[in-house]
Amino acid sequence: MQNYVNAFETVNIGKSYLNSFIISGSVVLLVLFIGGLAAFAMARMQFKLRGVLQALLIASLLIPAFATIVPVYRMMIQMDLVNTYLALIIPHTAGNLPFAILVISGYMATIPKELEEASVMDGCGRFRMFTKVFLPISLPSFATVGIFVFLWSYNDLFSSLVLVSHERVAPIVVLLSNVSSQYGTDYGLMTAAIAMTVIPVLIFYLLAQKTFEKGATSGAVKG
Repeated sequence: MQNYVNAFETVNIGKSYLNSFIISGSVVLLVLFIGGLAAFAMARMQFKLRGVLQALLIASLLIPAFATIVPVYRMMIQMDLVNTYLALIIPHTAGNLPFAILVISGYMATIPKELEEASVMDGCGRFRMFTKVFLPISLPSFATVGIFVFLWSYNDLFSSLVLVSHERVAPIVVLLSNVSSQYGTDYGLMTAAIAMTVIPVLIFYLLAQKTFEKGATSGAVKG
């Protein structure tokens, strides 16, 4: 137990926990809000260049973070956002939006058109139709996307090392990297730090396990 105490006292793991949850939590909320609205438009509205936009979303999934980190870093410098929460929140949100839009729009496309027509007959506008009809039905897909986005943001070491170096805003993955370099021979401290990093992810997944499994398999069943 002394190793866990040292993890809080020696390496200030509590602050890094808070930073990770602020960054990852903000990314999840932004991705679900923006991605949900975009997915609704992609799934239920007809407009010009819709096919081109969908093709671009799929193509963007093939671009690795390593290929975009230099222009992203330059933009963060120009906006004076390096070593701030926004330095990670903005790129993580942009990087996860294509995945969120494709997954949620695929789920929304399976919803019967009769529900949309009934909501129009009741006088629902587009935004109210999204919040009152499509959002409640599509919650499993939102939960699935939220879990994946949280894990990807929480575990992203590469972007964190480049865009955030100050301990004041550094997430937990950066702290682990520093612990391995500074306390590489203190295996008890390293093990405690790793365990404390993994535990929140396990708890988060266990709490949302049923919703995650429903969202991950419903598209295949309906398709």
